[in-house]
Formats: sequence, structure tokens, C-alpha cells
Amino acid sequence: MSNLWRLFFSIIIALPLTFLTLPAHSSPILITQITASDFLELGVDKMRRGDYQEAIKNFNQAIELEKDLAVAYSDRCLAHLQLQDYHQAIADCTQAINFAPDNFEDYLNRGVAHYRQGDYSAAIVDHNRAIALKPYDFRAYYNRGLARVGDEKDSEAILDFNLALTQIPRMTSLLLADIYNDRGLAHLVLQDTQAAMLDFNLAIRLNANDYRAYFNRACACGRNGDDFGAVRDFSQVIRLNPSNAQAYVNRGVAHYRLGYHLAAIADLQKASEYYEHQGKKVAYEKTLDLLKSLREQISFATEIALF
Repeated sequence: MSNLWRLFFSIIIALPLTFLTLPAHSSPILITQITASDFLELGVDKMRRGDYQEAIKNFNQAIELEKDLAVAYSDRCLAHLQLQDYHQAIADCTQAINFAPDNFEDYLNRGVAHYRQGDYSAAIVDHNRAIALKPYDFRAYYNRGLARVGDEKDSEAILDFNLALTQIPRMTSLLLADIYNDRGLAHLVLQDTQAAMLDFNLAIRLNANDYRAYFNRACACGRNGDDFGAVRDFSQVIRLNPSNAQAYVNRGVAHYRLGYHLAAIADLQKASEYYEHQGKKVAYEKTLDLLKSLREQISFATEIALF
């Protein structure tokens, strides 16, 4: 119960039945006005409940009462991030930084918003500023690594992932798995499949239910010519994420290379069904073209075998 509702409740209890005859010298009852901090608290509670639109309304009310309340802009930025309104999130973080230039979280969150907009250079700049403020916080190194991958600076990204691994609390195994997985991808882009495999193995050991690590390891297996390993890992992806159409496509290709033609056709058919259902028209049509090409190759191979 808020302080305001407590006050109303106490008024109801305190008023006598003959309230019209209260003596003139009775003390007046004061009703306190709701403050910016109260709206801020309401907004944070809405955020915890996942009601981001209502949270934004509360933060707006807080800002109306205190235009320079930096924390209200910071919290509203987080709500906009959750709603994928990255332009507004950047604006809010920028305003928060104007009022409180040394807030690590604002640079971190603005960097995330820039990253999700695809502006990797701006994201790197913000994470550089965050690192200058807190050189021991793994999140800024990890986020800068992701931005550097997006900016095709994979060697530098690996250095950032290494730094993140030295700073991260060791009890957070799922976060560790994410870092190993992303570092593995950077190694894979750089054609270092051995290092990539080591990282994907570590990621899977730490989080055996993350289909992304299996997917990436399957791709590494494919590059190494290990189609059996690719089929194994793509099958695990499908078990964990049954509607992953790309896993069916890739497993179909691996099946074809192994000579399992019926399995390859079945995988591509399944992939086309999922793409169609998901409304991914281009991927759907490309999968149909691949399926047609595969059937033609199998038919041609069969004709040659008959002679």
C-alpha cells in the first residue's frame, strides 16, 4: 500500500460520524503530493512486471516533475530497449549522460542500442567510455567484442572476449557460455576452426541447452569435412529448437554429402514448410530451388548408375 493510500485509509478511520460538528480548532488534515521519486518507484515496479509501456508513462510523469532527474531517463531508456525502440533509447541515455556524465550504465545501454541499430562504430565508442569508467566490468568488454564482430574486426573482438573472461564472476556459467560461443564465432570467421571448436565445446559444457553453440559447432564440423559431426550437432539443434529451418537445411546438405539422399530430401522439405509458415518468402523459395536441384542431381546419378 502506497503512502498516499495509507493516508486516505487513516482519514476514513479518523472521521467521526458527526464530522460536520468538528470543533473549529481541529488540526487540518494534510494530503501530501506524489513526488517524482514515487513515480520513479512505480515505473521500476512496472518494469519488473514486464509492463514496459506503463513503466514509460510513470517515468514520463517523474520527468515532468523533475526535468533533470537523470535516473528517470536511464530507466526509461531500459524500457525503450525492451520495446526495441532503439532511437528513443539512445535519446534517453544521451539526456541522462548530459545530467550525469559519469554513469557507467548509461554508456553501456546506449552502446547496446547503437549495436542493435547496426551502428557498430558508435557502439564501440560508447563501450570505450564505459570501460574508462569501470575497467573491471566484463559487460563492456563483452559488448564491445560483439560490436567489433559486427564491424568485421574479429581479431580485436577476440581480445575483448578474452578480457571479459578475465573479469566475469565465475559463478555465472550461462554468461561464460555466451562469451565462449561468441569468441568461437570470431575464430570461425578468421578460419581458425580448431580454436572455434574448443570454444564451442566449452560453451556446450557450460550450457548444454543452448542450441546456438551446437549450431555453430555443426558449422565448424562442416568446414572441417566432418559431416557426421555436423549431422549430430544439427540434430541437437532441432531437438532443442524444433522450428529452426536453417538447421534442417544445413543438416540436409550434410546428409546429401554423406550419400543419405532420402534424409536430405526430407530435411529440405521440412525446412521449406517452416520457412513458409514463418512467412520467410525468400528463404522458402531458395529452399525449394535447392530441393529441386538436389532431386535432379539424385535422378541424374541414378540414371548413370543404371548404365
